[in-house]
Amino acid sequence: MEQKITSHLTKGLVLSLILIVISVASTIFIKDLQQQQKFGWITYVIVIGGIAFCGFQYAKEMDGNVTFGNVFAHGFKVTAVVTSIFIVYTVLSLTVLFPEMKEKALEMAREQMESQGKMSEEQIDGAIEITRKGFLVFAIGGSLIGFLIMGALGAVLGGVIAKKNPNPTPFTQG
Repeated sequence: MEQKITSHLTKGLVLSLILIVISVASTIFIKDLQQQQKFGWITYVIVIGGIAFCGFQYAKEMDGNVTFGNVFAHGFKVTAVVTSIFIVYTVLSLTVLFPEMKEKALEMAREQMESQGKMSEEQIDGAIEITRKGFLVFAIGGSLIGFLIMGALGAVLGGVIAKKNPNPTPFTQG
């Protein structure tokens, strides 16, 4: 009997939904932006652990007849799905769901620049204006780079921990 392999699309969708629920909950329940940022590391732990688990499950579903490359590729496909969905969520979050987050982030950046005392008021205003104009692009770029790096780490971890038997007998090949 042939075992069904769970698609990377399904795994990516489930992992994305978990991350989005956590993100929405932290935005609603944690009002301080600095506390939200400290809480954000949980997202990275979930991404790395979730992708590693997806690779481990893939190897298990394949009865260990995989190589490191197979498991890594499956994990990175899951990463691509999660990254794509989370970028869409980021755009919706900053433009529709929580548009006030942009202003809170800019206000926090201004306070940090003022507290450092290294920039004049005009320089701070210029930096904030540049950031305001490119805020969505910076948010998308940050999500893209962050999720791809964390996903690659998770895919490597999944490839390392997965049980592998890359030399199946000719009788077990389909």
